[in-house]
Amino acid sequence: MKGLVKRSITGIVFAAVMLAGIIIHQYVFAIVFTVFLLLTLFEFYKISENIGYEPSTKIGLISGFLLFIIFFFAANHLIPQKFIAFSILIPLATLLPDLFDKRKNGFKNSMITIAGIIYIALPFSLLSFILFPANVAEPEFYPWILIGIFIIIWMYDSMAYVFGSWLGKHKICQRISPKKSWEGLIGGAVFAVITSVVISKFFLELGMIDWIVISLLIISFGTSGDFFESKLKREAGVKDSGSILPGHGGMLDRFDTVLFAVPVIFVWIYLFGNI
Repeated sequence: MKGLVKRSITGIVFAAVMLAGIIIHQYVFAIVFTVFLLLTLFEFYKISENIGYEPSTKIGLISGFLLFIIFFFAANHLIPQKFIAFSILIPLATLLPDLFDKRKNGFKNSMITIAGIIYIALPFSLLSFILFPANVAEPEFYPWILIGIFIIIWMYDSMAYVFGSWLGKHKICQRISPKKSWEGLIGGAVFAVITSVVISKFFLELGMIDWIVISLLIISFGTSGDFFESKLKREAGVKDSGSILPGHGGMLDRFDTVLFAVPVIFVWIYLFGNI
């Protein structure tokens, strides 16, 4: 019971900080999600070290920070969007220290450093473009689409946990994640789609079909992200990615669904969402 209370309090506080970071102001968003990004990326590199790699953590964190700032400034029209081209140089720059690295497996370690930038920093950076519609000449901070996406993710994760705990008998992939069941996935999926329909009645910038597609992308790619992180933890021999969130584990545990879902949602919205 004490564990459930701790988990609930942590979840409420975390959700409140995240929602406040999205809603209050664009610069509050930048600060809050920069902190989230750096903590999540740091946990990824620590897990990589447990597996046996030696990533350049400081260089990876600096690179992830720069990528986020470039995307945020470009989305907010503080710099021309063509400056995003500079972000291509960031992964290349992380390879330079490998020239002077005397450790063995320097190339593999550099690849892990770059993997963290792609896996974590890039999805976080793309969030900025969801906050600012692309079809207007002047930047317009509009947080509600991103809020809707996170609500669907939270509903999917929560209901998958509830149905999996209640009815879960048929495991999806016990080798990677013993607790994930088909019953949990189906229960979470149903509530995610229902939530997307409800959201479409309030956040009208996207149509109902768009929101339903977003929920389906969350179900498919978000679940893949969950399993990917579970595989990382299993290879590293750890239960949680960290301990910063009592009862929940680490930041990577909270954003595993987001990291795989956001890039494909971004592509859908910008190709077909008409914003």
